[in-house]
Amino acid sequence: GSFVPCESARIGIVDKVFTRVGASDDLASGQSTFMLEMNEVAYILANATKKSFIIYDEIGRGTSTYDGMSIARAIAEYTAGKKIGAKTMFATHYHELTELEGKISAVKNYCVDVKKHGDDIVFLRKIKRGGADGSYGIAVASLAGIPKVVTIRAKEILSRLEEQDIGRKEMRSVSRKAKNAPGEGELDLFAYTASTAMLDDIIEELKGLDVQGMTPIECMNVLYGLQQRAKDRR
Repeated sequence: GSFVPCESARIGIVDKVFTRVGASDDLASGQSTFMLEMNEVAYILANATKKSFIIYDEIGRGTSTYDGMSIARAIAEYTAGKKIGAKTMFATHYHELTELEGKISAVKNYCVDVKKHGDDIVFLRKIKRGGADGSYGIAVASLAGIPKVVTIRAKEILSRLEEQDIGRKEMRSVSRKAKNAPGEGELDLFAYTASTAMLDDIIEELKGLDVQGMTPIECMNVLYGLQQRAKDRR
């Protein structure tokens, strides 16, 4: 009996409808937004069947970037797997999750189409196949009325973070190649070089941090990234 905003639709019969949408908390009883989100997801995973319909919205956004992305991907894989395999709509801003298409046959990517005018964008209110070709969070913040000086600074921070992420990926690639290159008994000079370079990179990043101008969550994300790189170095 629900209104369907399209010319036609073919929807199979479902036994249950589950939604994990929105943000709320119950701090009086010690329940954070993320805890409530995980409680609702846990209920869905325990009760959904192959004939259910599930809507997930921005799973994993209430914790650190790497934790949230890992949880979101694991939930997507489990929901699409043989254990559940339900019809599911999974809205997310984690671009990394789009790679599930091609790895899991049931997963298909769709995104909202946009039209770009320089640094400005217009949302066309149209859904198209494939993943988004970029992130538009800063553009949306600008549309919402965030001061221009703030969005300009956000673009500078984003550019720096993207450069650091590229550098980390390249360093991990060099490190993996170095570990596989030497034969038994040979001196692993490449691994040593990669390890030393990574340490120098971490030192330079620490020198360049504007600690006074960073928010607590930005500090946590940077610290977590440095910790992961230190673990990779070992």
